[in-house]
Amino acid sequence: MQLHLKTAVAQDYLQVFGAFDERLFRQLAPSFPRLKLLRFDGSEPGDVVEVELQTGLKSFRWTSLITERSITGAEAYFIDQGQELPPPLKVWHHKHLVSRHGSGAIIHDIITYSTGFILLDGLLYPLMLATFGMRGPVYRKVFGKV
Repeated sequence: MQLHLKTAVAQDYLQVFGAFDERLFRQLAPSFPRLKLLRFDGSEPGDVVEVELQTGLKSFRWTSLITERSITGAEAYFIDQGQELPPPLKVWHHKHLVSRHGSGAIIHDIITYSTGFILLDGLLYPLMLATFGMRGPVYRKVFGKV
């Protein structure tokens, strides 16, 4: 299943892309489940980001490996690929793309996920949409509204 969210912001795409650091990661964390950041290496290939999802009843590890990164004259992106995922997820691929848009930028969260069951993937879609949809207001607050 794929989810593609776009947020237009006022800053230049290279400034925005350069701000994808631990501080922004913490700002983007959802209020539930609570995230405990265990490791944040950065957004270069080979870097690892590891969190503990705390639901109140049980905690789950989530480890992602940065597998790709590219910067061109029109866009920049990095991809985090799930290595250790909380159930029921089996596949996680998140492309963080920032593209030039006039004097500003568009931030794309392109997420491909799978539980191995298409029906369950569909049932998770509204939760994924709500969780990652919360990033838009944070992006606009940090990088300015268009």
